[in-house]
Amino acid sequence: MKKQAYIHQLPGWPKFRWDIAALAPILAETRHRQGLLLGHMQALGFSLQGEATLETITLDVLKSCEIEGEHLNAKQVRSSVAHRLGIAIAGATPADRHVDGVVEMMLDATQNYCRPLDAERLCAWHASLFPAGRSGMRKIIAGEWRKNTSDDPMQVVSGAAGREKVHFEAPSGDQVPKEMDTFISWFNNETYLDPVLKAGVTHLWMLTVHPFDDGNGRIARAVTDMQLARADGSSRRFYSMSAEIRRHRRQYYEIIEKTQKGSLDISHWLDWFLGCLRSAIAASEGQLSQVLKKSRFWEKHGSRPLNPRQRLLLGRLIDGFDGRLNTSKWAKIAKCSQDTAGRDIQGLVELGILDKDKGAGRSTAYLLMDYD
Repeated sequence: MKKQAYIHQLPGWPKFRWDIAALAPILAETRHRQGLLLGHMQALGFSLQGEATLETITLDVLKSCEIEGEHLNAKQVRSSVAHRLGIAIAGATPADRHVDGVVEMMLDATQNYCRPLDAERLCAWHASLFPAGRSGMRKIIAGEWRKNTSDDPMQVVSGAAGREKVHFEAPSGDQVPKEMDTFISWFNNETYLDPVLKAGVTHLWMLTVHPFDDGNGRIARAVTDMQLARADGSSRRFYSMSAEIRRHRRQYYEIIEKTQKGSLDISHWLDWFLGCLRSAIAASEGQLSQVLKKSRFWEKHGSRPLNPRQRLLLGRLIDGFDGRLNTSKWAKIAKCSQDTAGRDIQGLVELGILDKDKGAGRSTAYLLMDYD
């Protein structure tokens, strides 16, 4: 039986081609929505843009890892992003080395999008993803190209352990340095291709080469976000491609597998990528409306005589409080007595900011009321 040929084994690789006439309508629509979003956000001012970037990058980091089956602590991710962006948030949570590493990679890709890409930078990203040199229990080569041979192929799989599905095989390790030299040169020097289409080609090309022992999906999405930042002409991030891919993870793996087993005509992949990007931009509207709600809340109440404990807990409630708020939780978070917590809460009730949660049963809990 003849072995499956993948696109990186075809004559002409990596000279991709596509039907630009067929892609023109969805490309034009996506670029139009992109322009509208960027124009809307630029009109909101520097502070709100920073808040939106914080929320978007936090979501991007979480969802990019979820695509690979890894679930990070959302509070740690948000705190790490905020710290590196210089944004003060209520109730910052110290992050572990792994979370900090993922965040550092994403921020280097998006905040320093103008800098050229090179092997050293990509390998540094990989090392930051795996600070202990392990992927779970498995020891890996961190911060270097993979070195497997054709007798031990790098297989791209999805699914739980023991039930993995093989989508394709990447080039052998001895080909990776040359493959990455070709890709990096193209990425840094290709200036004629529409930058959004270039993001789609970038994503597929990086996934195809799969240059590292592990973490290739996350790094491919980081390089894609870097190219999308170039397309936007801004380090501010207002939409999350990874969040949209996560929503369509099954289709994502299906189109990758089909493309890898097809020809160098990647029109179908680019059509899917542009559709996903268009949906990501549309989905950002809900997230950005939350940023605007927070802004309106603090515009209304920020000048009121609130003590630091009240500001801290209101910030927690706005960002999403786990469970029901009562005096015991308030006292624990604010590091004060229950009597002080009770006075803090009563003060906010009198201001019309908090009210009793009627669904709390016999226990007394409170809801944030003045937040619509």
